[in-house]
Parts: sequence; structure tokens; C-alpha cells
Amino acid sequence: MSEDVTDGQGADLPGPVRAALVRTAAEVLGQMDPKDVPVALRQVQRFAPRRRPSAGAAPLWHALRHDDAFRGRVARVWSHARPELADAIAAGRADEPADGEAPAADPAEVAIGAWLLRPDGWESIVRGAAAEVADDDGESPDRPVQAVLDTLARRAERAEQEAARLSASLGAARLEASAAQDEAAVLRREQRRLRSDADRARSEARQALAEAQAARLEAQALREQAGAELAAAAAERRAAESERAAMRGEARVAQGVASSRARLLLDTVVDAGAALRHELGLPPVEVRPADTVASRAQEPVRRPTSRGREVHDPALLDDLLGLPHAHLVVDGYNVSKAAYPQLALAEQRRRLLDALANIASRTGVEVTCCFDGQPGHTGAAAAPRNVRALFSVGEIADDLIRQIVRAEPPGRVVVVVTSDQEVASDVQAAGAWAVPSQTLLARLARL
Repeated sequence: MSEDVTDGQGADLPGPVRAALVRTAAEVLGQMDPKDVPVALRQVQRFAPRRRPSAGAAPLWHALRHDDAFRGRVARVWSHARPELADAIAAGRADEPADGEAPAADPAEVAIGAWLLRPDGWESIVRGAAAEVADDDGESPDRPVQAVLDTLARRAERAEQEAARLSASLGAARLEASAAQDEAAVLRREQRRLRSDADRARSEARQALAEAQAARLEAQALREQAGAELAAAAAERRAAESERAAMRGEARVAQGVASSRARLLLDTVVDAGAALRHELGLPPVEVRPADTVASRAQEPVRRPTSRGREVHDPALLDDLLGLPHAHLVVDGYNVSKAAYPQLALAEQRRRLLDALANIASRTGVEVTCCFDGQPGHTGAAAAPRNVRALFSVGEIADDLIRQIVRAEPPGRVVVVVTSDQEVASDVQAAGAWAVPSQTLLARLARL
């Protein structure tokens, strides 16, 4: 490895420089994670550290020349080890003494750094350093003057290249300055546009504020108008209530007058009847119905009814319900327990009320069904249309039936359906008709 080798990119490297590059690459390869190692160098990484520079020289040199990622990793490791020299190479002053005191860098290290880092004009730096390395290898007390001239020429060439680089940097800086000026102009235009937008937004905000104030004033006016209309409506309501109270008073007066007229008419009829009896000279009644009752032993007597029918005849119930304004009063549980003994009381009530509603719709009679009261009942219950369902409160249903019969005016047809003989006797004494429960059930069976 003592002879110069061409890297294929226009720069010749002496053997020592190439050997140093291979050693540095071998050290970096030993520190790399196996998954980051190039495929061509994975076998070399398995070598012993001392064998890698010699046994793997060819693969390492090939990777340095053709794998930019591997070369960049080696360049970073070399730069961290020699930061000052790396900065000097990047600045193009690697062959000059620092501050005029320290000697210039080793030409071999300069060649290695320039070849790895590859700043602007790196080929010239590598050629110059390689020449110095070659001169140092063949240096003698009688060094030819031509060699010195060549060195000076190379340095002059490097100076010209550095001047060209600086000129190019100056041109790039001017371009950047021009771009910065253009960007500043764009920013100034954007600033003017934003200022214009801000002015327009402030104007719109002022207009919106004015519109909001106008809307608030209009809303206030509408509220005042609504208040006035509400006050007027309240006054009209009070006037209407006063008028309604006056009309109620007039109605009460008219009702009183009508009652007076009816009473006067009734008195007139009664007086006319008395005058008629006096005019006809009717004798006093000598024979009373009770006088015709024999004193013989009591026998079961069946009470004759309409057209000679018996109370157990369903046709009797039809005749009674066909009379004007008839009122049918039913002893609820007395009938339902005889008709539906196997059902619960609630279901018995529902079925009986539905059947009575059918009768009411067919005959048009008033129907009232009385049940013994239970906890929670208040005297009435939900029932079908045209049927009144009452529950006794603080009493039994029998007493409630007696009260209903006594409340009816004399002469009205009241039919009480019950099999309770005591209740039947009491309602008959009060002028009502008593019909057994079986008669109603027979009538319901025909519906």
C-alpha cells in the first residue's frame, strides 16, 4: 500500500493517506450497529479489530468511494476527533498556520479530511496535500527548486480557487439579499393589506354596533307597545268580567221571575182544582182501599204489574224501561255475584257496567249502579258512557239505593233491581218498582 491510488474522481491519494482512511473506516465499522452496516461490510465487521484494516482493505475502500452514507458516517467520526482541523478544512485554510503561531496541519490529515468532508474545492485541497505528502516522503537536503515552485504554484492555485469560492459565496449572498428584499417588499404589501383589512373590520364593527343600538331601541319601543296593549287587554278583561257579573245578576233575576210565574201558575191550577171539586160537589170518600182487605190469613200475593205481568217476567222490565224518563237503579254486587260468581269483583263490575251501558244505549233510560264502598273509593268510579257507577261511603249500598229512591220526585218511574227483600220492600214503599236480579239477567241474556 505504499504506491499512489486514484479515487476515480480526479484526485490521487498516496498510499499512506489511503491506508489512514481504511484504518479510520475500520474503527468506525467496529462501532456501528449491525443493522446499520452496509451489506458488503457485514462480513468485514465480524473480523478481529486488528485484521479489519488489512483483511478488509478492499471492501472498506470500495465502500468509502461508492457509499456516501458510510463515508458521511466516517467523516462525522473524524470531524468529532479533530474539530479544529475540520473547521479549517471547511473554511479553506487548512494549510495556513492558525493566528501565525501554530504550525500548519499535517498534509496527510488535511488530505484525509478534505477527501471525507468534501467542501468546495476539495479536489484541489486533496491534490495539494497529497503532493506535500509525496514531497515529504522524498525530501532531502538538496531539494530541487522546481519542487518549491510547484508547491507555490499549487498554493497559488488553491488561493485562486478560494477566491473563486468566495466570489461565488458573495454572489450567493447577493442573491439571498435580493430575495430578502423581495420578501421584505412582499411583507410590506401584506402589512398594508392587513392594515386595510383591519380598517375595514373596524368600520364594519362600528356599523354593526350602530345597527345593534337601532335594534335595541326598536325592541324597547315594541316592548312598550306590548305593555300598552297588555294593559288595554287587562282593562277589556275587567270590563268583560263586570259585564259577565251583570249578566249573571240579570239571569238570576230572570230565573226568579220565571220561578214566580211557575209558582203563580201552579197556585192557579191548584185553586182551579179546588174550585172544580167544589163546583162538582163530590162527596167525601167513604170506602178506603184498606177497607177492602179481608182479615183472613195472609197468603203469598204476587204483585200484578204492567199488563198483568209478574216481576219475574223480563217483558215487565222492557215495559218499565219504555216509560218516559225512567230511572234504572241496580244493586251492583247483588246482580254481579249472581251472574259472574267465579270472577274477581273488579272483573264483575266491569262486565256488569258494560252490559248496563248496552241497555242505556238501546233504551235511553238513566242507569245508576251502586256498589258497596271499598278503601280508596270516594263515592264514584269510572264507568262506560250513559252509566253512573257509585260506591257507598260510610254506609252500605242498600242505604245508598234508598237515598237515591227518596231523592227522586214523586211520580217518576224508578226501577230498582235487587234480590234483597228488605231493600225491595223499602223502595216499593217509597214509590219505586222492585225487580229481582234474575229478571235483569234474563233481559241481558237476550241482548
